[in-house]
Amino acid sequence: MKATELQKYALPYAYLFTAKGKFSILIHILFLFIACKSGQSDQPRKVFRYNVDTGLSTLDPAYARDEFIIWGVSQLYNGLVQLDSDLKVQPAIAKRWEISDSGKTYTFYLRTDVYFHDNKCFTNGKGRKVTANDVAYSLGRIINPETASTGAWILNNKIDVKRFIDNEYQPFIIKNDSVFIIKLTKAFPPFITMLSMPYCYVVPKEAVEMYGKEFRSNPVGTGPFRFKLWEEGVKLVLEKNPNYFEMDKGKRLPYLDAVEVNFIENKQTAFMEFVQGKLDFFDGLEGSYKDELLTKNGQLKPNYQNRFRLEVNPYLNVEYMGFLMDTIDNAREDLPWHNILVRKAISKAIDREKMMMFLRNNIGLPANGGCVPPALAGSLQTQNVQYNLTEARELLAKAGYPNGKGLPVLVINTNKNFADIAAFMQKQLKEIGIQAEIEVTPGPSHRSSVSKGRLQFFRGSWIADYPDAENYLSLFYSKNKAPNGPNYTRFVNQEYDKLYEMSLTQTNDTLRWQNYRAMDSIVKHYSPVLPLYYAQSLRLVQPWVKGLKNNAMNSLILKNVDIEKKN
Repeated sequence: MKATELQKYALPYAYLFTAKGKFSILIHILFLFIACKSGQSDQPRKVFRYNVDTGLSTLDPAYARDEFIIWGVSQLYNGLVQLDSDLKVQPAIAKRWEISDSGKTYTFYLRTDVYFHDNKCFTNGKGRKVTANDVAYSLGRIINPETASTGAWILNNKIDVKRFIDNEYQPFIIKNDSVFIIKLTKAFPPFITMLSMPYCYVVPKEAVEMYGKEFRSNPVGTGPFRFKLWEEGVKLVLEKNPNYFEMDKGKRLPYLDAVEVNFIENKQTAFMEFVQGKLDFFDGLEGSYKDELLTKNGQLKPNYQNRFRLEVNPYLNVEYMGFLMDTIDNAREDLPWHNILVRKAISKAIDREKMMMFLRNNIGLPANGGCVPPALAGSLQTQNVQYNLTEARELLAKAGYPNGKGLPVLVINTNKNFADIAAFMQKQLKEIGIQAEIEVTPGPSHRSSVSKGRLQFFRGSWIADYPDAENYLSLFYSKNKAPNGPNYTRFVNQEYDKLYEMSLTQTNDTLRWQNYRAMDSIVKHYSPVLPLYYAQSLRLVQPWVKGLKNNAMNSLILKNVDIEKKN
């Protein structure tokens, strides 16, 4: 290594004695070590390595309730359809499909070259061809009470689940081995996108019956990778499926030989593994290494720009503060937060641009619109809320609380991951005369209190289950009131409910989006929530990784990934 190369990593002398400086020294030493070793060895097999810091509870798609489980099962299984990088529905096991004019009948024409992975559950251990029976079994399995799938809601209110379970009718029709039909009780336009969810992945009955509860750790699917070994809490290894059906420019996918998942609980330790080149991909940044790597504008600092790639993508995730519009034991009209003018004043008092720059390194977009993220909202982004202290003070005075006089203390309820933003809001609200206190509780306790209606002003977050604006607008439908649904603010508006119900069965996209815009305007007017920012996914990727795609669902799509020779 030349002296000029060493100079690139030099740090200011005084900086070395700060806490952040000590962390930076460790990173720079690792960079020097890696640079000196470069070119000494080649990686014979193409293995993609990433880390999961929370561990995995299952590899059964019927329980794919969190991102890391979704990442794992997405390598092992396929559904009828899949989403591409633009969130457009594409063929998977189904090569094409038809939707009836009524919007209630879906006919899928299956590929005839899709096979389950080789496994001892099959005759002679050889994976068999997937048929329409497997699709019917898999969808029936997630609504079977004995399965207790966290994805049963997908088909609730879409088919008559009770009659299906009682064998009184059959919504899944098998015309032949390669034609599968679903009959809904009523139209639901986003349904085709819901079928791309991991809950709907196709599994073989033989494997589920052979392994029973241990199917969670003995997955058998059709995906680009097949199960090799899983030492829980240590390592998961998936190997290339040589019989995978998808092609890329005439070449059979996947390009990788294997995928290795590590389970390093300490995220800083995992980050150091990435810096050393022992991980090919690192998702999310936090703590000291976030500020060490990124500028306030969310760019890699010069010292790191040639070490790895920073990829920032839209993410269907909105972070917000919610107002409880009533309580379970009768609405209380005396709460000042029930006054629309007070809620609007609070919203205008928050400088979201400043918040994002100083607290999130501009990773994410200030939520000056509604609750639907820009990646889905399109023309919904109207009537934007702008930071304006003068208008905020005027609204408070108009509400009968000049300079905040007469208002009780506003308690900002949050978890520790959001405490910095709560402190920022506390300071901002003081400028218009609103005194605020912060109450930080552990995540599970916070979520429970929000669901039970115990908190007047609370931190909330919504990550899309499927890419349709309806998924966000459902947060304000009165029949979805918590604890039985995601309407945590308990917002009630008859006009909104009417529009929402109309949109559920409206098969004309133009008319449906007219309803969406009207609903969005109602929410913005009444302000039951204070949207703070639309999240973005942030990934660090090694330079030798090629073809890693992402979408606004933050999917981990590895079938197209290739690894070039490490320099």
